[in-house]
This record gives sequence, structure tokens and C-alpha cells, in this order.
Amino acid sequence: MNKNELIRYIEKEKLIVIVRGVKNEHLIPLAEAMYRGGVRLLEITYSADGSVPAEVTATGIKMLRDHFGERMAIGAGTVLTPHEVELTAEAGGQFIISPDTSEAVIQRTNELGLVSIPGALTPTEAQGAHRAGADFVKLFPITSLGPAYVKAIRAPLSHIRFLAVGGVDETNMETYFDAGICGFGIGSNLVNRKLIEEGNFDAIEALARNFITALKEAQK
Repeated sequence: MNKNELIRYIEKEKLIVIVRGVKNEHLIPLAEAMYRGGVRLLEITYSADGSVPAEVTATGIKMLRDHFGERMAIGAGTVLTPHEVELTAEAGGQFIISPDTSEAVIQRTNELGLVSIPGALTPTEAQGAHRAGADFVKLFPITSLGPAYVKAIRAPLSHIRFLAVGGVDETNMETYFDAGICGFGIGSNLVNRKLIEEGNFDAIEALARNFITALKEAQK
């Protein structure tokens, strides 16, 4: 799908699963379990500390893109440099998510035709990201501020599509929707390291299905 189609797809699906620190050999069974559970958007994160080479992360992204084709949208997270944007594009990644707002990263993302989702928290950061060309702005970390903050920041910035990341679970999605959030990033609440190491992907599928059910209920 092209960039505009992917933007609409993210708005429709609303849930991006954050995959951090998972070995490439586990990515396909993990992603298949997520897919069976109803997940359609997956973010594979780069390692900010360099513990996993960026090229290895990009290989994982390519592996998933080759495996799923158009069945699932695959992007990159913790993207801190234009070089990581380039690696993601070469691997076939479709969207770029960052913990911060970097104009250089946003610019390179747009140049390569990928969807741009930088992280921000304050109104200045959020509007700066939007002005630089972000398609969505990830409010991160949202856990300490909650839905009341979302509602407050959206009052003057209603033109920005916000995703909430950090501390979101099945119990509070409805309150974030009510505050004006258009989607979420979910990590450790779904990507259970213990279950992955045990090879218990049926349990991960069940977790994903529960989240998708809660997501649908929260929108009613």
C-alpha cells in the first residue's frame, strides 16, 4: 500500500505492537501469533545502545516484510538517525517511529515515502513534529500524565493525529479514546518475553486476541 493508504490503515487498525529485544529467529512465529490474534501493525525497534547492530534489526524487518507481504504492515521503532530510516526503507519497512522529535529523521522519512511517527510530550514538541512533516505524533511517555493531559493538549492541537504509548492496557483504552487519541502503541503487555522463550505462541495469540477485543469494545 502507498503512504496515504497506510495512514488510513493505521487510523483504522489503531494498534501498533512494539517488538523490542526479540531475536530475529523468533520474529516470524511471534508475528504470526500476533496476526492470528488480530494484530495488523508491528514495530521492530532498533537498539539505542548499539547492543544489537542496526543492520541486524533491518534484517529482521526485511524478513517479516518478505514473509507477510501486504498481510501485515511492518515498521521500525526507536529510530534516532536518518541512517536507520534508510536501513528501514531498504528493508521494505513502511513506517518510522521514534521516541523523540528529530527534524532530520522526519525529513528523511518523508523523502523516502514512509509514514512518520515521531515521539513528543509537550505542545511545543508536538507542534514542532507536525510542522516538520509528521503524519502522527506519538505522545510518549503518556503513563504519568494520562487521559486528562491528552484532552488538554488536544484542545489547541486538534489538527494533530495522536497515538498514546506507555502504560496503555485493556483497562484504560476507552478513556484515551474519549480524550481524543486515535491509536496506541503496546509493548511489554503483549510481547511477553517468557512466553517467547518458551515457544508458547498460542498464549501470545490469546493475549493479542484479548487486546483486540478490548480495543473494539473501547470504541463503542
